[in-house]
Amino acid sequence: MNAAAPTMLVAGVLLLGLAVEPDRGAPRPDDVVAVAHAGPEEALDETLNEVVDQYCVRCHNERRLTGNLNLEQFDVGQPQAQPEIAERVIHKLRAGMMPPAGARRPAGDSLALLASTLETTIDRQAAENPNPGRRTFQRLTRADYEASIRDLFGLRVDASAFLPTETISESFDNIADVQMLSATLMEGYLKAASWVARAAVGDPQASAASTVYKIDKTLDQMKHVEGTPLGTRGGTAVWHTFPADGDYVFQVDLHAIPTGQLYGSTSPGEQLEISVDGARLAVLDVDRWASESDPTGLRMETPPIHVAAGQHRVAAAFINKIEGPYIDLIRPVDYTLADSQIGSDYGVTTAPHLRDLTITGPFRVTGVSSTESRERIFTCRPLGPQEERPCAESILRRLAGKAYRRPLEDKDVQDLLRFYDEGSQEGGFERGVRLAIQAMLASPHFVFRLEQSRAEGERYQISDVDLASRLSFFLWAAPPDEELIRLAGEGELSDLDVLEEQVVRMLDDPRAEALATRFASQWLRLQDVWKIHPDAQHFPYFDYRLTTAMERETQLLFHHLVQADRPLLELLDADYTFVNERLAEHYGIPGVAGREFRRVQVPNDERRGILGHGSVLMMTSHANHTSPVLRGKWVMEVLLGSPPPPPPPVVPSLDETASAVNGRELTTRERMEQHRNNPACNSCHSVIDPIGLALENFDVTGAWRIKENGNPIDASGELYDGTPIESPTDLRNAILSRPSVFVRTFTKNLMAYAIGRRVEYYDMPTVRQIEADAAENDYRMSSFILGVVRSPAFRMAAADRVAEDADR
Repeated sequence: MNAAAPTMLVAGVLLLGLAVEPDRGAPRPDDVVAVAHAGPEEALDETLNEVVDQYCVRCHNERRLTGNLNLEQFDVGQPQAQPEIAERVIHKLRAGMMPPAGARRPAGDSLALLASTLETTIDRQAAENPNPGRRTFQRLTRADYEASIRDLFGLRVDASAFLPTETISESFDNIADVQMLSATLMEGYLKAASWVARAAVGDPQASAASTVYKIDKTLDQMKHVEGTPLGTRGGTAVWHTFPADGDYVFQVDLHAIPTGQLYGSTSPGEQLEISVDGARLAVLDVDRWASESDPTGLRMETPPIHVAAGQHRVAAAFINKIEGPYIDLIRPVDYTLADSQIGSDYGVTTAPHLRDLTITGPFRVTGVSSTESRERIFTCRPLGPQEERPCAESILRRLAGKAYRRPLEDKDVQDLLRFYDEGSQEGGFERGVRLAIQAMLASPHFVFRLEQSRAEGERYQISDVDLASRLSFFLWAAPPDEELIRLAGEGELSDLDVLEEQVVRMLDDPRAEALATRFASQWLRLQDVWKIHPDAQHFPYFDYRLTTAMERETQLLFHHLVQADRPLLELLDADYTFVNERLAEHYGIPGVAGREFRRVQVPNDERRGILGHGSVLMMTSHANHTSPVLRGKWVMEVLLGSPPPPPPPVVPSLDETASAVNGRELTTRERMEQHRNNPACNSCHSVIDPIGLALENFDVTGAWRIKENGNPIDASGELYDGTPIESPTDLRNAILSRPSVFVRTFTKNLMAYAIGRRVEYYDMPTVRQIEADAAENDYRMSSFILGVVRSPAFRMAAADRVAEDADR
């Protein structure tokens, strides 16, 4: 048999599959003869074009434009002529979404052959001339900024106090083309630079100022708070920067109930401890009969207390005088967590709640002590005026090299020295260094992740220095360390073997947890869990410690997969999870005590993987009822990469449907069925709802239930490809039965986060190559990470043609 015979055989089998069902529009006999006389590839292309014409064009034509897709002119043999359409077709076929359930489908493996043929043709051409794409510059996000300052000075800074909220695109906040510049943003970077420089160097001329730290009124005041001393409960712990050695006043305010009395005034003998770095500074007595007419009990403050300069952990917490089980948020009469008031009557809690902590000072400044940030800055000390500028130059050259993430040019240092000269003339050596550091932190070389561009041809390999930054912000969400900078300076990082060695080293570093706290959290949209406030009428024992634990559970599972190099599919199918006592109690897992998280076996199949995580289940719910629509939409968008179209503007919301019939409360499923009676709703909801209903046994908070409003839960349904599902296990198995869709969706998101731009149609050959390589390694996490780092999109760039034209 010659080489072309297998292709001819496949084409023949496919034609046979079409012919066995003449009622579905089988090809005419003369069509079969025409194909048989064509070449092997031409025969297969013609046959597959026939499949498209018979089973796809009937909906995806110029007149109907179903899904805004027209396949009338689509040619299977020339997918590169319409690459974006080709990639949409491939994705729908791989997901089993085309043709939809109930529509005519070709016999056999025709659809799989169509998808693989398109992939092979596109990938073969892409391999000959890969397109790495292009992007604009990136800037430091809030998280990047905080990590960079911590790396430079060891300071913890809250960037949200200076920088506006990041724009989210494709789930991520680091996508370059939406990182718009504005006067407000630039002013924020300037203010942040001023604050950080002052905090890092210290300021013996600092004047008294107040900083207020707010505490959420719904936080449990009976449990120990991380960062507060042992033997205390509730309260808060914050990192506060003291600009100078001096006296500071610590003031605390307590919440009041609407009647004006102290919130939780039934607790006698309460005392509140103020501590710095675990050392007690003061103990304040709480007046149980305080009221707004006599605010001295609601507001308490210490006398001036001397504190050394630097960043310290300040805690304000109640001294624990009670042992045994107790509940802070007991069942209220008329109260929801969404209320703006603390409550409408007594009975919400028996404990006083801290409202805010205010730190004011410094008074009677005595100087600036040695701090971690000062030790990092002042690596030399001038012994006379003639040594001041050389010492300043040494300090700035070292700091700017780290801050700019590249080898310095003489001009970089001279620019900073001009600021040093100006500052030193006004206030001496340290004032000059502080002003130069402020200028450094406001420089575009620090704020922006600028990359060296070329105009010599369309595609080129990025410099080693730029590669070091891409790698470190990808894996660590932080600037490159000394080893990366050294290898980049020596021109060795671009060597693939060296690059892969660095990836392995970096994944073993604790900073690699950023892949969980940054990448996975944004991809899975864990930040949305904080937007849901379960109604206290329905969920009286819910508190925000549970929200924190839910978010951390999902992060720890992903982090474990990376650290242990486990298969990606365990994200959906892991028979273990990570819980602390509060979350284990919520899930019904016995034998877990304490605040620390530990790995445990899940109690049943339904709880396996992230589809059983409270974080996912709660953020896809409403405050007082579940939402199969939100849950189904989340699965389609996040896990399957197939977002449903937005609803028509005339569609009524679910809340407008009747909640009861003949005095009987309806279940969410019954209300959904009423909602789908609207023809404008049914086309999308028939795809979304079965996915979400499969998770209906989980309530708003992710707890398992068998009834809703007294009625048994019915979680049965049919997936978009006709697969029957009736439980979380069925849904998970259905997704894993087509792992390619989930794997590619994950790979696309990982690549988008790594390169800081959207994944386009021309990136899909790379995505498929990463998937294929990972499949040979049991889909282990290292395969995906290394695959992204090796990819042309990560190591290369496309020259800007505008720049080329300008050079001409």
